[in-house]
Amino acid sequence: MAKPSPGPTAGPGTDRPSLTLRRHFRVSPAKVWRAWTDPQALKHWFGPEEIVDVPLAEVDLRVGGRFRVTMLAADGETHDVSGTYLEVVPERRLVISWAWRSTPERESRVTVQLEPDAGGCELVLMHQQFFDEAARDGHNHGWTGSLVKLERWLAGGDTG
Repeated sequence: MAKPSPGPTAGPGTDRPSLTLRRHFRVSPAKVWRAWTDPQALKHWFGPEEIVDVPLAEVDLRVGGRFRVTMLAADGETHDVSGTYLEVVPERRLVISWAWRSTPERESRVTVQLEPDAGGCELVLMHQQFFDEAARDGHNHGWTGSLVKLERWLAGGDTG
């Protein structure tokens, strides 16, 4: 079971807000890595609970490659995010730039770190360089909901 960690935090050496979330998953780092890097897997869990569909997930998994995810919310609103892979260490670490289509000038950075342990792996998600605290708080909601859905998908409860 994923265990929540403290919520939003200020990043070291920066004035801009950041967020760090930790979850433990009872699966191998390879399975969590696939969830983050396989477009078909992303379509099953990405986005908070109010996201009802992920019609588009594109992954060019290499440094300099791009990703894009389009999500459809229950209220009919479309959310479109994309970025560039800045670091790719298979089954250990992803670093990506992150920008919403609606606010491309507000680029931030997401790091996903996987640490294997005897019971599965620990995921540490750091999202840094937010435009402001409101953006951080919105992403805290989004990432927290996404990680709940990821846990469900990894457990096989939402693999359709």
